Amino acid sequence: MAINDNVLIKIRERKDSLTPVERLVAEYILANKEEIPHLSIKSLAQASKTSDASVLRFCKTMGYNGYRSFIVSISASLGSMDEDSGDQYTDIQPGDELMTIISNISRNNMRSIEDTLSVLDRSAVERAVLALRTSKRIIFFGIGASGLVAQDAEQKFTRINMMCHAFLDGHSQLTAAALLTKDDVAIFISNSGDTIEILDSLEIAKKNGAHIVAITKYGKSELSSRADTLLSISTPEISIRSGAMGSRIAMLTIIDMLFAGVASADYQQVKKYLSKSRSIIANKRRR
Repeated sequence: MAINDNVLIKIRERKDSLTPVERLVAEYILANKEEIPHLSIKSLAQASKTSDASVLRFCKTMGYNGYRSFIVSISASLGSMDEDSGDQYTDIQPGDELMTIISNISRNNMRSIEDTLSVLDRSAVERAVLALRTSKRIIFFGIGASGLVAQDAEQKFTRINMMCHAFLDGHSQLTAAALLTKDDVAIFISNSGDTIEILDSLEIAKKNGAHIVAITKYGKSELSSRADTLLSISTPEISIRSGAMGSRIAMLTIIDMLFAGVASADYQQVKKYLSKSRSIIANKRRR
């Protein structure tokens, strides 16, 4: 599994939020991946119809101090792609056979997780876990498919006796945000990061001093820029519902990481709560 940073994935995800000149560099790189490691900074500038300074600014935007370190990362990303060459995203096509659909959807979901690991900040996960462990309440905010992820999170954390709730519509989210305090954690889940209802509640939650955790697509967005802790996901650039499926799987994976992080850190207490709830459910089934 490609768990190291993959700069090509980061470029793909951030392309639309770059400046017009930086986007020219990004588009040329993505369209001509294989030749990039062999180009000098001047050659790349000429090929992308920009300048040496623009290419260097692009490298810094992507988190690199210079062109050389950027090219080394490109080469590593290409090597990772060669290993996974049969695992590219595939959109839903009319008339696909069921066996093809099974294979493609499974591959898309696996790729979403792998690509998410390439953009996910491990220290941010650690900060989020610490915030959750020391919070009085956890409130999950999500609309539509993201709301399903919020419900899954509520179910998990409730089972280990943490005070939490998921709010799935704009009106209830505003009410919940208004009642948050500095002792609470508010987790906002949105693939786009620009959902109006989510941003309205975020503004209120932030004013009330709650710790803001965002689970959203890698790149610039209103949600990502205003979060205290940002947990980025990567999703495919495909047009139909398989893209939403991939983002949901990636978000659920982040929730699982947070839950497991809290459960592992407080293992003895969590084990007691899980055993108690499992026992109650088992006894109910035997009746």
